[in-house]
Amino acid sequence: MVAGLPGNQQSAIGILFDFLDSLDFLHSLMAIDKRRLRAWAKKLQINIGNLNLLEQALTHRSFLGESNGTRSNERLEFLGDAVLGLVVCEYLYRTYEDRTEGELAKAKAVAVSEPVLADASKHLGLDKMILMSAGEEASGGRDRLSILADTFEAIVAVVYLDSGLDNAKEFCLRALESILIDIERQEHIRDYKSLLQELTQGRFKKAPRYVVIKEQGADHDKTFLVEARLDGDVLGVGTGKSKKQAEQAAALEALEKCRTQLQSEHAKE
Repeated sequence: MVAGLPGNQQSAIGILFDFLDSLDFLHSLMAIDKRRLRAWAKKLQINIGNLNLLEQALTHRSFLGESNGTRSNERLEFLGDAVLGLVVCEYLYRTYEDRTEGELAKAKAVAVSEPVLADASKHLGLDKMILMSAGEEASGGRDRLSILADTFEAIVAVVYLDSGLDNAKEFCLRALESILIDIERQEHIRDYKSLLQELTQGRFKKAPRYVVIKEQGADHDKTFLVEARLDGDVLGVGTGKSKKQAEQAAALEALEKCRTQLQSEHAKE
């Protein structure tokens, strides 16, 4: 109470003090958030000056209904996808001068596939950092491949915007080191079918099946045509000198189509 003031003024002053106390509390929460963001940036081994941009990269669209004035990571994911594609393409082009365009395209398709990016996201601990609604989290959002992969690409965009292409390149190549080693050893080819299965299991809770629709040539020199199907829908078609090769080719085409479809969906949103 302030001596010498009427009761109604005393009440107004009390409300003002309460309001100022609430602002101090909010500011303390914001400071905690900034400290948490700095800690996350340190864990990700990135030097980020714009922490608001980092927070946006970690914000799934489901969280918008629970926090006013927040922006989702979708625009950043759009940019990060392009930056990541450039980084991986340049790395493969410069590293493997003896490999054909087709071989490089197949390697890139694996390196930037949703399951690989989701795995990299988990290794970085992004699954624990993403801001999402309670409903999204309860439905398994922190393990959803699409959310994890999109968040990884959004982080790539943040590093690019805040620190430049060289730092974005360093971040991408470090985070994707495991799959890049597989590409070097040419062990990534086995991943097409498993990557497609991870993708369909994560999205539809079902695995694709492979159907031989044609065999051509003599017994010692056959060519197989195989379709990758899910619930009757053809996801991809591939050919090979063995059923396994044709299945891998069909899985690769399916992965590329799925990625193109996802990019188109994001562009419409």
